[in-house]
Amino acid sequence: MVLIASAVLTTPALADAHGTRALIRYTENGVPHITAKSFDGLGYGYGYAAAKDNLCELANGYLTVDAKRSKYFGPDGQGNSALSGADSNLASDVHFQRINDSGVVEGLLGQPRREVKEIIGGYVDGYNKYLKEHGTKDPACRDAEWVRPIADLDVYRHLYAISGISGQGELVNGLVGAQPSGGVLPEDAAARISAALDEEPTIGSNGLAVGKAGTAAGTDSVLLGNPHFPWQGGRRFWQSQLTIPGRFNASGGSLLGVPLIQIGHTRDAAWTHTFSTARTFGLFEVKLAPGDPLSYVVDGQPEKMSAQRVSVEVKQPDGSLATDTRTLYSTRYGPVITGIEDIPLPWTTTSAYTLRDGNATNLRALNSWFALNQARDVDDISKALKSTLGVPWVNTIATDRRGRALYSDVQVVPHVTDELADRCSTPLGRQLFQAAQVSILDGSQGTCAWGADADAVEPGLLGPGRLPHQIRDDYELNANDSPWLANTAAPLTGYPWIVGDTGTTRSPRTREALISTEEHLGEFTTASMKELLFADRSRLALLAADAAAELCGTGPGCDALRSWDRTYTLDSRGSLLFERFAVRLAPGPIWKVPFDPADPLNTPNTLDTQHPIVRGAFDAAVAELTAAGIPLDGKLADHQSVTRNGKRIPMHSGPGQLGILNAMAPVWDPKAGNVEFVHGSSFIQVVGLNGKACPDTSTLMTYSQSADPTSPHFADQTELYSRGEWVRGRFCEADILSSPALKIVALR
Repeated sequence: MVLIASAVLTTPALADAHGTRALIRYTENGVPHITAKSFDGLGYGYGYAAAKDNLCELANGYLTVDAKRSKYFGPDGQGNSALSGADSNLASDVHFQRINDSGVVEGLLGQPRREVKEIIGGYVDGYNKYLKEHGTKDPACRDAEWVRPIADLDVYRHLYAISGISGQGELVNGLVGAQPSGGVLPEDAAARISAALDEEPTIGSNGLAVGKAGTAAGTDSVLLGNPHFPWQGGRRFWQSQLTIPGRFNASGGSLLGVPLIQIGHTRDAAWTHTFSTARTFGLFEVKLAPGDPLSYVVDGQPEKMSAQRVSVEVKQPDGSLATDTRTLYSTRYGPVITGIEDIPLPWTTTSAYTLRDGNATNLRALNSWFALNQARDVDDISKALKSTLGVPWVNTIATDRRGRALYSDVQVVPHVTDELADRCSTPLGRQLFQAAQVSILDGSQGTCAWGADADAVEPGLLGPGRLPHQIRDDYELNANDSPWLANTAAPLTGYPWIVGDTGTTRSPRTREALISTEEHLGEFTTASMKELLFADRSRLALLAADAAAELCGTGPGCDALRSWDRTYTLDSRGSLLFERFAVRLAPGPIWKVPFDPADPLNTPNTLDTQHPIVRGAFDAAVAELTAAGIPLDGKLADHQSVTRNGKRIPMHSGPGQLGILNAMAPVWDPKAGNVEFVHGSSFIQVVGLNGKACPDTSTLMTYSQSADPTSPHFADQTELYSRGEWVRGRFCEADILSSPALKIVALR
């Protein structure tokens, strides 16, 4: 490694002078701009820089997919929530050891294109180089035995786990202990499963693409990318720029360990993703052969379940190691599953349930993002999505220099049409498909298998022709509702139910996104887009704060609620009282004016202050703040913060269910107020494209680039976020080299 202090040399001159494999130029707040002559070199620089900032989190991910958590941490600790829903280390290890023993990832290594394989090979070398030369000062893993060099297969296994997080990863606990045990299916199973699958409604994202017809003069398009992701753990974003001069140039954010730009921009196009409502997995109920719980019947013929013996090492209380061994079973449809969360799906003497995950054969996502990293316009983005069909669980929203806006839900979706669900659903399946878009099909009939489309990359997936996709010159957006109202002037309909609904109530956040977009249509610039996001306006407050003030009565706190401007800025008073009230408002008939599909932006409205739920929610909020010693008119900055290295940082914004675009999910301390964020705005980007050669970009990594508390970039951007400030995007060479914080690292 060579650290170069001079900022006057050009990138090619530096590379030629020092024979580097990769060059890393750091600008403000530790953002690396990685340049190389090859894709191998790009990966090398990425792996080195990523390990420098987040070695412990990355190592934790590789430990997880290597199925070694129980060996080092014991069987009872919490699994790695970034990669699965496992409720224990043991459950996590059994799940990933099963995958590793099956060889499924090795069998998919033909999918990634050559350039992607070169990037990953270089990434492994760069990660290992940093580990060998520097290790880490992060107390989370300093000198830990489980931090080790990695191989290419570790990275592919990690990426495979990310693709499966919405399917087999989410349902781990019901898979790893599946054995014949009898039992009875609960009568309310459909309702309970639906609620369990929607237990984190505040995780989400906003994507807003504004085209030429929606921007001010001098701006061709503006994109807001605003994913709401965990603030802790391995599902954090990390920002970088990847450049091969004259050949490849993309900048933005990606999940830790993904050496491509997942949300970002090129010179001529910009894109973001939001969580989709499309369900990526489904179940089958198989009829068992009489007297044999390990055989099932399809079209009258018995088939033996395949058995897989899985063993993992487990640390004992005395420090010794023991082995946990179990046998797990699969059918032609997938592995047997005996529960979702705490809702049993009994494996009886007559039937069993099996899981099929649409992403179980997906390493194509790497090709999807590689192609996006080369996009010159929304046509290229559309082609990338359709040709790879690899995006695993997200929508795509995009813009280009031609002033066009794209919404696309072309991603991995099981080929379960409405007709197939109607013809083949079991009784529970009919309820669950309607409630949560989860199919349970009759596995005893071969004709009930997932279907096939000629334009899909493999059987079992819906082809791009069936999925929502739209390009306009005004705007397209998504805030985690279904595709229906990506644009109010051109509602999307006709897609299968498994993708999402139509004509139903939109969330307060979706309503705020649509209303605020249409308020600014024709006037958008990058500056106004940033102002829109950080206005922290609550759509629910606009609908219900007057009613809350009516419930409140008189006094300073009630007066503050009446005069409150309905935003969650640091200086707002009354906002915390409304938040604690609003988060208790359960779905139900609490509105006097119900939803009207002909007026989806303005209905439902008029809170029913006489409803017991409403009155009870407000009384509980008042009691909660009083017990915490927080004045009802307390300023938000005084009672909502995060603490980094002993420093308290006040925080604006609030929960997404309040209809705040800049959504944050706070942690409530009964004695102190909101003291941390679980998830929320993460890597934010605003990209403007116009006649200038260089995109007009501002970014912000709300929780900062590094999870290492010893790093100077552990909380620097968190403080910027607190103040409502942004980081200047530096994409073109002149911008990078003129950075006052420029540091250059040459990797040989």
